[in-house]
Amino acid sequence: MIQFILNNQVIKTTAKAGMTLLDFIRENKQLKGTKIGCREGDCGACTVLVGTLNNNNISYQSITSCISPLGNANGKHIVTVEGINLPESLNFVQQKMVDNYATQCGYCTPGFVVSLAGYAIEKSSESTATSNDAMSGNICRCTGYKSIEKAAVLVDEKLEEKDKNNQIAWLIKEGFIPDYFRNIPQKLQQLKPVGLEKKGTIVANGTDLYVHNADKFSEEAIYLISNENSLKGISFTKNICTLGANTTVTQILENKRLKSIFPKLKQFLKLVSSEQIRNMGTLGGNFVNASPIGDMSIFFLALNSTLTIKNKEGEIRQLPFQKFYKNYKVVNLKDNELIVSISFEIPDKNTSFNFEKVSKRTHLDIASVNTACKITIKTNIISEAHISLGGVAAIPSYLSKTNNYLNGKVLNTSTIIEAEKVLQSEISPISDVRGTSDYKRLIARQLFFAHFIELFPQTINFQNLVSK
Repeated sequence: MIQFILNNQVIKTTAKAGMTLLDFIRENKQLKGTKIGCREGDCGACTVLVGTLNNNNISYQSITSCISPLGNANGKHIVTVEGINLPESLNFVQQKMVDNYATQCGYCTPGFVVSLAGYAIEKSSESTATSNDAMSGNICRCTGYKSIEKAAVLVDEKLEEKDKNNQIAWLIKEGFIPDYFRNIPQKLQQLKPVGLEKKGTIVANGTDLYVHNADKFSEEAIYLISNENSLKGISFTKNICTLGANTTVTQILENKRLKSIFPKLKQFLKLVSSEQIRNMGTLGGNFVNASPIGDMSIFFLALNSTLTIKNKEGEIRQLPFQKFYKNYKVVNLKDNELIVSISFEIPDKNTSFNFEKVSKRTHLDIASVNTACKITIKTNIISEAHISLGGVAAIPSYLSKTNNYLNGKVLNTSTIIEAEKVLQSEISPISDVRGTSDYKRLIARQLFFAHFIELFPQTINFQNLVSK
């Protein structure tokens, strides 16, 4: 039996764990404020908040409920737009939306309101997130966004007054959320959710699988692994970083040590999906989905990472990530195996890392071509190169020939130009909806150059690259 709290109501249901949270909310509970839009996690109309109990505190994140399995709500607090309504007035976010005429047809409005409410709950003095970050997964086809942004600015200004020592009490007092939020930690502690069945298709948070299989999984048994502790966590041992397979992009983005290792981490990861999907999508799920343009696959291929894989008998093997992809949607993983973690060597002072992506939209879009690069330079010699490229082959590509060519070469314009020729011989892009083969070759060239221009501006100049 699945047990959770929906707004202020304790839910105990025998509904199938694989049905979408959206369908349960709308059809089983008749809460129609959570809208059906794209059913692919793109538009944000179905946004809800998921509250997870950590000791006596609850942390909230926005997710798209259209591609989230109901079973993942087990033991959580789920908040819909109805759950942030005040008894006798609009809440603070809703009122600012009205004051700034930030709604027209209104279909997307509940999703924006829920995203901003979640932002208000989680906003702290240490956080660098903005209201625009919080709404990055919400699409409006009417307003042009400026009126919504004006409302969000007023939310930001009000949150500057937030009492960091009594955050929930302050939010209730200022009309952001209703009074019942005070008692949710105690209510969650009283729940006794039991483990769900461990059979069927393995699903983490569903951001890839549920896009095409939501109806299928609503009828079948699925094995939900998102709450398995053995697959969680980010750890550092000497010069190795290890990330559990259930690590999300948001958890990477918020990790202080990783932000110090990769100073441009926020810039890189803001190019990956939307706020809601970054809160949901797991590394293991992204890897196993085996998309030729999977952003995190490209990211970790360039880090020369190693996978730890375990079978049902508990036997463990380690595999270089560059050997994981065998063919289109075919990976080096047996039926009884699961990715446990991925690890990489922390870059030293001589090593630089960069990530680049081109898509039809800068944000909230899948890549036409994406690439990452880790380069180690010693006395102006490239001692180690690891470059990955997506969208140019049937699998996420680790450019072995290009990397081998670069190793031991002097870092200069001639080396980069010759290496790009090797790169072109190594890729085989096809024409599709994201661009022609020629276009992808051109973008691969430009992004390859961009790595060196970005990382070594004193040595590599764009004009010199393109003039030769």
